[in-house]
Amino acid sequence: MKFIIILFVLLIIVAVVAISSLCIVPQGNDWVIERLGKYAATWHAGLHLRTPILERVVRKISLKEQVADFEPQSVITKDNVTMNVDSVVYFKVIDPQALTYGVERPIAAIENLCATTLRNIIGSMTLDETLTSREKINNETIKVLDEATNKWGIDITRVEVQNITPPKSIQEAMEKQMKAEREKRAIILTAEGEKQSAITRAEGEKESAILRADAVREERIRTAQGEAEAIRAVAEAKAQAIEMVNRAAPSKEYLSIRSMEAAEKMADGQATKIIVPSDLQGVATLAKVFEESK
Repeated sequence: MKFIIILFVLLIIVAVVAISSLCIVPQGNDWVIERLGKYAATWHAGLHLRTPILERVVRKISLKEQVADFEPQSVITKDNVTMNVDSVVYFKVIDPQALTYGVERPIAAIENLCATTLRNIIGSMTLDETLTSREKINNETIKVLDEATNKWGIDITRVEVQNITPPKSIQEAMEKQMKAEREKRAIILTAEGEKQSAITRAEGEKESAILRADAVREERIRTAQGEAEAIRAVAEAKAQAIEMVNRAAPSKEYLSIRSMEAAEKMADGQATKIIVPSDLQGVATLAKVFEESK
């Protein structure tokens, strides 16, 4: 009976040990295993069997990309301006063994290395260059960090300088400078607007004067053409009248009457002397001459 109890207890112990020896590594994680205090293997995602007592899990490492948001670092620019720089580092583990045995506190090591790198980079730049060269600072920082952390099994994927905060006095001076620049741009824009307005008015007046001159010229041309047409019409009417008289072959009596009428018209004018020919035919001829000279 005692043997059965001991056997049952042993079976329970074996079952517990076997169950405890089964290890399931979650997706996106790696486990570092030591055997008798020495590195043995790196387990990836899946089911693994661990030798009790002899093997132990030293470190469980996430392979996902991680974010380290560091406290603002005090840096000094080339022109001796002290400012605070807030940076964020994105990284992921690519070698769990190197991370486990290569560095004791990886996040603290990255933070210190990042602060030192930023001091070196910004220390070689002026304040204006620092404020306008974030992309350059990010690229140079990631280059230095990635080279230093590769031996720790860490890959730096991105570095972002979030905030660059100069001293309050510098901020006030920058605000005044920006205000002056805005006022300057406003004055320039106003002057440009007035200049453009004056040019537009001058062009409008020029076009208006041209149009008025064209209108006057067109009016004079039309008036001259009308007068020419009127003169031409009168001349044609006179020519037609003379031609009709010639074709009608008027008698001497008719011509005498017309000559007398012409003489009466001449007498009504301002002439003080009238020459009367001795014969009425001469009067008719003289009347015809006066009529044609009108």
